[in-house]
Amino acid sequence: MKIIVIGAGFGGLSAASLFSRDGHQVTVIEKNELPGGRASVYSENDFNFDMGPSWYLMPDIYENYFAEFGKKPEDYYELKKLDPSYRVFFGDKKVVDISPSLEKNYELFDTFEENGGEKLKNYLESAGEMYESSVKEMLYKDFTSVSDFLSGKLLFKGMKLNILESLDHFVNKRFDSDEARKVLEYSIGFLGSSPQKTPSMYHIMSHIDMTMGVFYPEGGMRKVVSSMYDLAVEQGVDFKFNEPVKSLEIQEKKVNKVITSNGEYDCDMVLVNADYAHSEIDLIPDKHQSYSNKYWETRVMAPSAFVAYVGIDKVLDKLDHHNLFLQEDWSNKFDKLFDPKKAEWPDSPSYYVNIPSRTDSTASPEGTDTLFILVPLAPGLEDTEEKREELYNMIMNDLEEKVNEDIRGHVVVKRIFALDDFKRSYNAYKGTALGISHTLRQTAVWRPAHKSKKVSNLFYSGQYTHPGIGVPMTLISSQIVAEQINGNNGDNK
Repeated sequence: MKIIVIGAGFGGLSAASLFSRDGHQVTVIEKNELPGGRASVYSENDFNFDMGPSWYLMPDIYENYFAEFGKKPEDYYELKKLDPSYRVFFGDKKVVDISPSLEKNYELFDTFEENGGEKLKNYLESAGEMYESSVKEMLYKDFTSVSDFLSGKLLFKGMKLNILESLDHFVNKRFDSDEARKVLEYSIGFLGSSPQKTPSMYHIMSHIDMTMGVFYPEGGMRKVVSSMYDLAVEQGVDFKFNEPVKSLEIQEKKVNKVITSNGEYDCDMVLVNADYAHSEIDLIPDKHQSYSNKYWETRVMAPSAFVAYVGIDKVLDKLDHHNLFLQEDWSNKFDKLFDPKKAEWPDSPSYYVNIPSRTDSTASPEGTDTLFILVPLAPGLEDTEEKREELYNMIMNDLEEKVNEDIRGHVVVKRIFALDDFKRSYNAYKGTALGISHTLRQTAVWRPAHKSKKVSNLFYSGQYTHPGIGVPMTLISSQIVAEQINGNNGDNK
């Protein structure tokens, strides 16, 4: 079977390898010059930046994926477990390190509140049980109907936790201190949602970063991209770069051709890993769209981001690999991210600073640092140079104060990437960096489907689909689609 994959992000790369392994003729068409999608690379003056994902979590999911080919991640790259896992700056109050050692984290939580360590132990036990159930009963399964989801074992476990309860309420019942609550809720920002709107079952994220640990692949996430590209080439996948897709030609409810800037491709099947909303709205005629403009307008979109890629000619000793700057009134800021009526560029926001040069000698020259500075932004905001510079200086003022060092006077590389760049580079709907949020009504069966409802040979993979946001989730999404296609067309190769 001749399969066209649109987009060479993690979802496209992983799906293409699976399809080719199963005997299909696979061509990947990518609008940009390199593979990786949102996991692009920016290099200047020997400073190398991973432009997108920077956390390597859930190593078991990567292992499961590479095992599909009889391989292991270490066949392609070396993993290092970070210690500390990450550093947290609580406003102007204190700085703490989250350790790969659970015992040290229990001791830390005892400093946050009375019996904090015991509370954390119980919390992580619950999170671990939910994670194991999620992997077995939810993540690798495609839910095609509400009844299918409601019949699952995971749901019954979720009911015991009150699946309708928000993560914020779930955490607040168990912990009293501001510090404990923030450490246990910060990761939801990486799921593109707020603790008040995210189901309590997502407390599994604490099991993922505290119990399983935070890792770093030598060479950065760009090494993971190049490894998955190499794997795809090994499987016989053909790649076409710098070739934007313009439209899909659909006849009798089937895609017959993929039209690009360079020509057209016949196909038996199409897998879209490009932005889901863009693909439906811009590539497909209205009558063949599974989801209309109105559907996308009513989704809770995950945030966009302001990202500053900064190279400096010094080392910031007070910062580690991952650094979270959580402001005191952080919970009051979520409305500006998720409520379109209140959305605006932030003032005094919480933010994240990644310094891969702390771990990776290829990230920058010796004696220098690479800074990846991220501030969540509401999707759909007006993006101007003035607003970018204002936010950049606001964050730099705060960061320089926190580390008590001049940074701006040592900048040798600087690039800012924000809403309009996400639109231009990735065709991202409203400039979102992540797709749609993980609210209860946008989880599992309520996420956009892997299979088109109106076109029989059109499928989707990536962060919009189940199981959702994050590199491990996109790998699972592709495994689900590969099973679907082989289940429906196993004899048509």
